[in-house]
Amino acid sequence: MIAEIRFRNLLSFRDEAIFSFEADNNKDMESYHVVELTPSIRLLKLAIIYGANASGKSNFIKVCDFIKKFLVRTPTNKGEETGVVPFLMNKNNMAETSDLGISFYIIKKNEQPVKFVYKLSLTKTHIVKEELCYYLSQQPATIFERTFTHGVSTIKFGNKLKLAAAAKEEISLKCLPNMSVFAAYMQVNVNVPEIEEVLAYFRNSVMPAVTPALPLGKYAENRIKEIQNKDYILQYLQEADFNISDITAKEKQTPIGVIQDTIFQHRAQDAQGVDSFYDFPEIFESQGTIRTMGLAGCIQETVSSNAFLAVDEIESSLHPKLIEYIIERFLKESKYAQLLLTTHYDGLLAEEDLLRKDNVWFTEKGSDGSTVLYPLTDFKGLNRISSLQKAYKFGKFGAIPNI
Repeated sequence: MIAEIRFRNLLSFRDEAIFSFEADNNKDMESYHVVELTPSIRLLKLAIIYGANASGKSNFIKVCDFIKKFLVRTPTNKGEETGVVPFLMNKNNMAETSDLGISFYIIKKNEQPVKFVYKLSLTKTHIVKEELCYYLSQQPATIFERTFTHGVSTIKFGNKLKLAAAAKEEISLKCLPNMSVFAAYMQVNVNVPEIEEVLAYFRNSVMPAVTPALPLGKYAENRIKEIQNKDYILQYLQEADFNISDITAKEKQTPIGVIQDTIFQHRAQDAQGVDSFYDFPEIFESQGTIRTMGLAGCIQETVSSNAFLAVDEIESSLHPKLIEYIIERFLKESKYAQLLLTTHYDGLLAEEDLLRKDNVWFTEKGSDGSTVLYPLTDFKGLNRISSLQKAYKFGKFGAIPNI
């Protein structure tokens, strides 16, 4: 589970931003929202970010996605750029590094959760510093620490790692200045459990971000071939359109070959109460229905894998009540899974039994073009969650358009 993400000089974020899933001491809806890993470690399952258009909400989602992709990215040569995009609206800091760090817990059955911290400092051309440590006790233990000197990356491995000198040298040789230590490690025939655990975490427990433009239909098609997945997705679809009675993925012969075709079965009832059933291909369904189907598949995998999922503009093509249904169902079904949403739908702030105050975050862009990320808990004197919608609309928290 993710505890914290820190970053600076990335996209529209010039100054350091700190996002946290750590729960406050409030006991509201604790059984649904809070996972207590230990008495002193309480993490939230849900975070929601509000902000005006172009305020930086989507950029934060991109930061989360960048971490996952960069770890395993293997450039073809050392001349390729790293892919990082720094804050571009300040000529004085164009040469500064972009920095990010993520703290997370790896949870294994019948074992104490272990905290890992990964930090990365990079430019468009190379990695300046990279380190990974973990906490088997109160003090951190280094797994690796990588620096950049005289155009060459140097990697130092922790004393607790069982890794032969030859393997260390091979990883160092393969670690180009513009790639991560993880990507270099994956090219060497060695096994370091501590590194394998982190790679598995980002591979299996951090889902690719969902954006409004992302086509999700094909993703769900592959899942509905299994009856358990199909029933789960069908429940979501029936919330979006109560006439849908079934969904199937069938093979269809086309001039370019065999493709998977999703068929939606609709139930219609005549004046005498007699049911009739009609099959329609995906092309006849609404965008809301297709997006709901895809989101259901993503959320099901997130819950079953105890993973993290970021969804940008959750309200895209969805009815507000369906958004509330998705959130409520996720909170009830998830154990260690986490969901990060961006939205403009302030109606969620009027729901007393859905959100906690520490779920809510805001982004606001200043006159200098930089984004600031801040939590609702920074504002004192807020007693009832139901009063928040009005306060937000009247600009008490910022993060609204200047109209």
